[in-house]
Amino acid sequence: MHVRRAFCFSLLTLICMPALAAQDGKAAVAAASQAMGLDGVTSLYYYGSGATYSLGQNNNANGPWPKTPVNEYTRAINFSTPATRATWSTYATPVTGGAPALNTNGQQNATGASPWAQQLEMWITPWGFLKGAETNGSTVQTRNVGGKRYQVVSWDTPNKSPGGKAYRMVGYINADGLVEKVETWLDHAVFGDMHVEADYTFYRDNNGFKFPSEMVQKRAGWPAFDLQVLGAWPNPAKIATLIPAPAAPGAGPGAGGPPPGGPPGGGAAAITSEKLADGVYRIKSAYNSLAVEFADHVVLFEPGPQNEARALAGIAEVKRLFPNKPIRYGVPTHHHIDHTGGIAGAASEGMTLVTPAVNKAFFEKVLSAPRTLAPDALSKSGKKPVVEGFAGDKRVFQDATRTLEIHVIKGLPHADGLVVAWLPKEKILAYADMFNWPPANQPVADPPVIGTMVLVRNIERLGLDPSGGILSIHTMNPDRLVKLEEIKASIGPNKL
Repeated sequence: MHVRRAFCFSLLTLICMPALAAQDGKAAVAAASQAMGLDGVTSLYYYGSGATYSLGQNNNANGPWPKTPVNEYTRAINFSTPATRATWSTYATPVTGGAPALNTNGQQNATGASPWAQQLEMWITPWGFLKGAETNGSTVQTRNVGGKRYQVVSWDTPNKSPGGKAYRMVGYINADGLVEKVETWLDHAVFGDMHVEADYTFYRDNNGFKFPSEMVQKRAGWPAFDLQVLGAWPNPAKIATLIPAPAAPGAGPGAGGPPPGGPPGGGAAAITSEKLADGVYRIKSAYNSLAVEFADHVVLFEPGPQNEARALAGIAEVKRLFPNKPIRYGVPTHHHIDHTGGIAGAASEGMTLVTPAVNKAFFEKVLSAPRTLAPDALSKSGKKPVVEGFAGDKRVFQDATRTLEIHVIKGLPHADGLVVAWLPKEKILAYADMFNWPPANQPVADPPVIGTMVLVRNIERLGLDPSGGILSIHTMNPDRLVKLEEIKASIGPNKL
């Protein structure tokens, strides 16, 4: 087993690291381009196999992103256009065994008209970094990092972030003139100024054209894409075939390199509310929330779903329903980014975010991150996020008017620290990401859906009687509260 060279870079480390004053980077870039065989190269092609990882969907808030293998991965880049296209296949072995079966094909296209998060896949490559540095006024400093001496080249993209700042690209060139690392920062609704770093190691030579045989890209601290490069060629003859004209500018980021997008949805869907009981409302949209009234405040279950616009619109609806009571507590169901894409907006309201102890460090970290590339409601508010991490499996909100129990779900592979909300008087249960209506006229799933079985088993373990109805955070079809009997029927007899 070989040992990968490890780098631990941070913005603070770079600032504190002794270095020579920045100088014009043209000579350093030209020397590296020559060393890597880039002179006269206007396009390239490489292929291999590796994996993509689902950003923000880790099973434990403190662990790595989940991995999906990719096979037959190819990427072509035309720097003169500029444009890039990646294609890949993912194979899966059937549960019952047997030969691998084709599962999915995918592709990623980007052009110079695409959003920067998609174009980035061109310019973060070692060759793309040098091509970008040639035309964007680079500077260079000499630094010692991890006992090695590097020429550190930086350049600002012509693309501006939502906050008006240019995106900065930083590359590390070793003594052989090879680009070992490129890093940058992308705006992200949950992670703020999200650190993106790509390591390039074990270089090979194809008639003077140098390419790394291993690529590892990390986002927010964990691998988001890795590739074992089996071959690479400069100026492929059929570049027009490799990169056909896209159907539309910026079409389909796909996976082919990590998906650059953040949580789903760019704006707020229409927000309405539905009274479930006295002082208990469903805040309705593509994702639901549950607002629960107490004597002098409100608790909001799932306060930051999807994105900031959705979260703030939902909070505005709660304020309309309860104009004289603050939202004192917000309880996210779990840490996944589709459920926390608007969590910074929730924190900007000053509510205390309540979560199991396993998630506390994650929420504190992401909510304390710089948010300079896309200033949001939290960064503009100047408020310090407050996160309460409760110990054990239960957190109870209670006063003379009402009781609301928050229970940690046990045995769910999907996410550690996922919670449900239980109103014992109203007999209403709210949950996320376990049961969804099976397709109409379809037979009972065999084997049964794991999340559905886990939901039923936890309801039985806790001795709950949700006869008042079970509310899904995800809007389902039909859009209504369901009964426990319906959920059990979707599993089938004798399978619990």
